[in-house]
Amino acid sequence: MAGIKHLVMAKFKEGAAVEQLLMDMKKLALELDIVKSFEWGEDVMKNDKYSHGFTHTFILTFDSAEDVAAYIKHPRHVEYGKKFRAGTEKILAVDFPTVIDKIRTA
Repeated sequence: MAGIKHLVMAKFKEGAAVEQLLMDMKKLALELDIVKSFEWGEDVMKNDKYSHGFTHTFILTFDSAEDVAAYIKHPRHVEYGKKFRAGTEKILAVDFPTVIDKIRTA
């Protein structure tokens, strides 16, 4: 899916309500039509040398950079962001246009 990707990597604090934060993020992405797709996962290699301690990655897809900006300013995202930041030790966020070089089909 082409467009603009909003990639967020997080390392959650010890004792953070990770499952609730994940459910709330999924709910936010599903409720806002501006979000075209939402993917997430937890690091399976657990190698701090390469992951720098980040444990989870979230990828949201938008049609344009303007849509990403609108999402970031959306009141529900702002409210969720406060809870997310409170539960994380560190966060990395990057927004980039998608360049698809290969799509594998069955």
